[in-house]
Formats: sequence, structure tokens, C-alpha cells
Amino acid sequence: MSSEHPKTLRIEKQAGVLGGMLLGLTALACFATLDTSAKVVALTLPVLLGLWFRYIFQAVLTTVVMLPQRGRTIFHTRHLGLQMLRGVLLAVTSLLTFLSVKYMPVGEFTAIAMIAPLVVTLLAASLLGEHVSRLRWTLVAGGFIGTLIIIRPGGELFGWHVLLPLTQVATHSAFQILTGKMVKTEDAVTMHFYTGWVGAVLASLALPFIWVTPQTLPEWTVLVLMGLMGTIGHFALIQAYRRAPASTLMPLMYVQIAFAMFAGWIVFGHFADGWGLLGMLLIAGCGATSAWLALREKQAQPAKDFQTSVLREPMEV
Repeated sequence: MSSEHPKTLRIEKQAGVLGGMLLGLTALACFATLDTSAKVVALTLPVLLGLWFRYIFQAVLTTVVMLPQRGRTIFHTRHLGLQMLRGVLLAVTSLLTFLSVKYMPVGEFTAIAMIAPLVVTLLAASLLGEHVSRLRWTLVAGGFIGTLIIIRPGGELFGWHVLLPLTQVATHSAFQILTGKMVKTEDAVTMHFYTGWVGAVLASLALPFIWVTPQTLPEWTVLVLMGLMGTIGHFALIQAYRRAPASTLMPLMYVQIAFAMFAGWIVFGHFADGWGLLGMLLIAGCGATSAWLALREKQAQPAKDFQTSVLREPMEV
């Protein structure tokens, strides 16, 4: 009987990890659906209207689900100002995301957005003085080369609008760095709660100036879908990180590029050309490998590595 006990625990652990992986993939599919829905909404409705639906759903559903469980403790924070700043950074990142997919294919945008963890590596080395191996520097360079291939001069995506995803990478990187500092003292659910309400309030301020009543059932359906996908995606990702280690989940995050490409092909009939695919593969390969190396180095030297404190947190978009 005792000999079977460790085996049972091992099977349960493996099942938990598998469940975490499936939840992570579910979250990524939700995020790809969210971005694709934002592109559909931008065809007939103001982008800020879609942003409002995305955040009001997250704020209200998070409150309805978590407030009865947490009570007043959900409001407790040591750094209210940083919570506000984090919410503003994510709201700006979301707005830049929706504007980006309005002007460019979802798959190519997603690939560019995925260089944010590589930018965090660059900033951690230059601003925080962290050691970064030559291999990881090479991977960072490879990710940037992949981005240049996607937005190459003369290509169909080259134009002023490429500044949108590049700016989004900057704001998302700042968001991740701030998150990496706050997770040491702040509760993840509390952070999620404040993030939703800050975004909802900011979007609501613009609502009187941009409100356009959707005229058709498909428009209402897509707006509601955006809110649901954003909320479900974040909850699924949080649950995934509770069940599976970051070293397993982080490389999977780049599957979102494939989901986004598939969604863009199904909804808009767009598929990247050869150069675009090469750029996406470079970003995905370099990003996933860099994440794996960072987490392996964290296990070897657990005392200090800021980058992996960022990587272990759910990636909000």
C-alpha cells in the first residue's frame, strides 16, 4: 500500500500539470479571440467602445466572483498608487492593442507584441544590472530581428501604424516590470481587481464622447464576446499558474501567435507571407527559449533574478 502512495501522488501531480497546460492554452485561445473580436468591432464601432466593454466585464465579474470570497480584504493594498499606475499602464496597453489590430493582421501584431519579455530582459540588464548570458543576448537580438522582418520596409505592413505595436511593447514591458516588483508584497487577486476597475473607470470617462449604440445583433454579440474572452482568459491563466510550474507554461505562451494566425485566417482570410512567417518563428523560438533559460537560471540561483519574478506572473494583455 505504501509503495503505491508515491505513485498516486505523482499521477495526481502530472494530472495537475496537464490541467494547468490546458487552462493556459484555453487562456491563449481566449486572448486571440479577444484581439480578433477587437478588429471586427473596429470595422463599424469606435475602438474605445470595445475597450469599455472589455474592462467593464472584467471589473464587474471579478467583483461578483471574488468579493463574496475575499470580503473587504480584496481592497487591501500596501501601494495604492502603484495599483493605479499598473491599471493605467494596462489600459494604455489594451488601447494600443486594439488600435494595432485595427490597422494590421492579428497574427503579425501578436508576434510583435510577444517580444515584450525580451525587452524586459534588455531592461533588467541595462537598468537593474542583472547578469544576462551571451546566449540570452543572442535570443533577444533574434527576437528583434524577427520583428524587423515582419515590419520590413517595402512590406505590406510597413507604415506609420507599425509605431502602434512597438509602443504597445514599451507600455507592456513597463507593466510587466511594475508587476514583477509588486508581486513581492501584493495579492494577485487584489491586483487583478484594481486593474479591472482602473481600466473600466478610464474607459468610462471617454464613453460620453464616443458612445455609438450598436445597431445589429452581431455587433452586440461581438462586444459581449470581447468582455467574456478577456475575463475568462485572465481567470484561466491565473488558475493555470496555480496548477503548473512557470517553466512548463511560459514556452506555451507563444502558441498564442498560432491561435491568432488561425483566427485571422478564419475571420478575415489573411495568412502571413513567407517573410512574415519567418519573423514569427524567430520571435516565438527566441522568446520561448529565453523564458525557459531564465526560469532554469532562477532554479539554479533562486536568491536574485528580477526577470523570472515577471515571468512567473500571468501575462495580461
